[in-house]
Amino acid sequence: MSMLFQLRMFKVLMALGLSLFFMTNVYAEADPKLWGVMKEAFFAKRDMKEVDFIKIDAPKRAESGAQVPVTYSIDRAAANGVVIKKLYAFVDANPIPLTATYHLTDALGDFQLSTRIRFETDAYVRLVGETEDGKLYLASRVIRAAGGCGGMVENNEAEVRAAAGRIKMNVETPAKFGTATTATFNIKHIMRTGLQRDLVSQGFVPAFYINKVDFVYDGKPLMTVDVGVGTAEDPYFKFNFTPASAGALQAVATDNEGKSFSQQYDVKI
Repeated sequence: MSMLFQLRMFKVLMALGLSLFFMTNVYAEADPKLWGVMKEAFFAKRDMKEVDFIKIDAPKRAESGAQVPVTYSIDRAAANGVVIKKLYAFVDANPIPLTATYHLTDALGDFQLSTRIRFETDAYVRLVGETEDGKLYLASRVIRAAGGCGGMVENNEAEVRAAAGRIKMNVETPAKFGTATTATFNIKHIMRTGLQRDLVSQGFVPAFYINKVDFVYDGKPLMTVDVGVGTAEDPYFKFNFTPASAGALQAVATDNEGKSFSQQYDVKI
């Protein structure tokens, strides 16, 4: 996906998201009508099939809209030959609905990933899977949560900047070569959305967030995550992959200001 295309889509989603933000103030419950508007904006008139081989595991009601735990998975056996190469994750009532896009490889095996996302109000999580030839598949789930995207913030900017980019990464041991092995990645970052207001000045605080994480194993691409501001503070990804042999798991993250952060974990027999 080119940087120009990403910029254009961000502007479209920002405009759409702000409209949805004001619309959702009217509703207390998740509104299914919002998806039709967003689907048309992002995927135009492309056909999309609802399926059950893409799954969303999450609490019905989250304790905090700022940190909502979710697990996404793809059952390859149930997919009956459908191979998902790209997975878009949306919260359709958020001011900026696209929380992340996951670019997948065969090395992930039966895809399973846990992360934490933000909710501004009760909404549907939508996962749209895309195959290499452009076919689209949809899964949905309602979650009750609120207040995670906007609001007031009071941060010590020097401390925020000093902490940004600290990475913790781990792979379960002993490694299970040839079978699913779990890796965890956590990066310290405030993930400011650009919609929050400063407690003192009342002005909007500029967006500051991780926008991409590349995972590579033994020199080969494993997964790329295009990260959106709907991803919760201190982005967290726990996922399975299938190492064929000993090697190094490398992660490189970038933020919207162009800074880069990296970490490596050696997987041994």
